[in-house]
Amino acid sequence: MIIITVCATKGGVGKTTTTANIGALFADMGLRVLMVDADPQPALTQHFVIKNRAPHGLTEIIKRGTVTADCISTLEIPPANTTLQRLPKLNPNGCLDLIASDSPQGEIQDWLANRIDRPVRMKQALRSPILADNYDVVLVDTQGAVGHLQDAAILAADLLLSPVATDVISAREFLNRTIALLDRLEDGAIMGIKVPPMKAVTYKTQRTKDSRAISNVIREAFLSLRGRVSIMDCSVPDAVAYRDAATAQVPVHWVDPIKASDTLHRLAWELLPNLEGVRTTDVSHDAPEAVSTEADLGEEDEQVQS
Repeated sequence: MIIITVCATKGGVGKTTTTANIGALFADMGLRVLMVDADPQPALTQHFVIKNRAPHGLTEIIKRGTVTADCISTLEIPPANTTLQRLPKLNPNGCLDLIASDSPQGEIQDWLANRIDRPVRMKQALRSPILADNYDVVLVDTQGAVGHLQDAAILAADLLLSPVATDVISAREFLNRTIALLDRLEDGAIMGIKVPPMKAVTYKTQRTKDSRAISNVIREAFLSLRGRVSIMDCSVPDAVAYRDAATAQVPVHWVDPIKASDTLHRLAWELLPNLEGVRTTDVSHDAPEAVSTEADLGEEDEQVQS
């Protein structure tokens, strides 16, 4: 099992859209996927239709320090009342479940603030046997603001994924705040708390000279991050299909099975290289072997440590 936290220090850069759609793609590839909405504003919880809502969610797993079946909700994809035609069903070899956000007023932030074990509280919960036994990938969506909950979600991960919008303000904020975030969290190394490697993906790219120039600036500026962050070759273009898919509450690779699907496949293969060549159209294939954290991250860990 691998845990991927989708994070950014700025809101509105595509964290929830990325989490929902890459999660659905992994499930359609035949992986067992659990999404965790670790944002007090429950955008991920509302992205797809919930079929069976669990009595508990994010608050309970953090307070308990473990995940139990009564915290995991199941989703209805596609929704029963969809008006879209000829929609497929998720690959029967995979699944896509959810731990819902249930702290809209941010009470869990206040609870974490008083805990000496707050940096590792979510990490402990996401290592629960029920997850290791039943899921291949855990995707954690986070809030676009620095805080105890975001810190806990970052430190729970094996790998970080950060969308970066290709506008000047977002690029500058990413570079400055990401350096500050990593510097602050790496202070925990003296307590044995390791900050996972980060991959950044340029998001909402456009076929314009300005967008291409900003993308190049972002790539060049990563030298200042001293090897702690790598920028992905894949980029996610600005496309109406993502908005249409969110409105219909279905995966974007169903709405746009050519361009959006190709983009997400390339993103998935960069994130988890052992999936390269597996496509959602291969619904008859056997489920891939369980994702190995060590196999996927061994090279990057060595690079980060050096």
